[in-house]
Amino acid sequence: MSRKVIASLIGLAILAVGSSAASFTIGEKQVDKKVLALQRQISGLQDQLQQKITESSETTGKPSALTQSEIDRRQQVRQASEDDLLTSAVAKITPAVVSIVISKDVPKLEVVYENPFGDDPFFQDFGMRIPVYRQNGTVRQKVGAGTGFIVSNNGYIVTNRHVVDDTNASYTVLLSNGKQLPATVVYRDSSQDLAVVKIDGSNYPTVNFGDSGSLKLGQRVIAVGNALGEYNNSVSVGIISGLDRTVTAGGDGGNTETLKGVIQTDAAINPGNSGGPLVDLNGNVIGVNVATVVGSNNISFAIPVNVIKSKISSVIK
Repeated sequence: MSRKVIASLIGLAILAVGSSAASFTIGEKQVDKKVLALQRQISGLQDQLQQKITESSETTGKPSALTQSEIDRRQQVRQASEDDLLTSAVAKITPAVVSIVISKDVPKLEVVYENPFGDDPFFQDFGMRIPVYRQNGTVRQKVGAGTGFIVSNNGYIVTNRHVVDDTNASYTVLLSNGKQLPATVVYRDSSQDLAVVKIDGSNYPTVNFGDSGSLKLGQRVIAVGNALGEYNNSVSVGIISGLDRTVTAGGDGGNTETLKGVIQTDAAINPGNSGGPLVDLNGNVIGVNVATVVGSNNISFAIPVNVIKSKISSVIK
């Protein structure tokens, strides 16, 4: 439908209204009849106009003006579609995300009461005793936790090096189904905050790798991890806030490390999320969560997955 047709129909409608105004100079009955006829004529013209607009939209491929109800409906569909993408991505990734519990032998202390003056015989009869702590062996205790994700069905798991850097500690993997298994550290990378641990068994669910080289600013991402070392498979959603960042990160032990080329995101990443996956809306891993700015409003960083693909392949070949 061309614009000329639409314009001519609108012109007819205006003319009809003008004729209606002129008819009020006639008698009452004639006015009623003419008004009724004009109303029918206008209604018919409106129907024709709507039909022509619809035909024009179909012919030119340009959408016609949307009503508010149609705009609201499309917004609801768009929101539902995004929610479906998020929930599908989470359902795809979480079976392969694990918690890594760090345990270590720590001194077992007991309280004993001793004479503050020791064995001096002059003070032995005063009966003075004060409590002091004394080590009585050691006890195996949980001292920390992190996150990892399974990359092969025979039990290889990627995490951060700083999660498993203590050679005197032992590590336990908690699977998404609640099963606990001892883990062995098989690789610690010297240049990237990356490590690989291994658990016995087979037929484990695994993640799929995405392409961190195709990421765009503002792209939706999902972070999954063991938040605060207590809440397994905690999920947060955000966007990519920056690419190819260089940051200096520090740990509890006072050590610092410069991280180059990392992804910045505003998805909430808490202590315990280290080593967890950063995921796109297809449920594919695009990064390994590595650091967060303490006291900031969700400024966190992840190692791009393209950086670690070759390293992982060399370990699990």
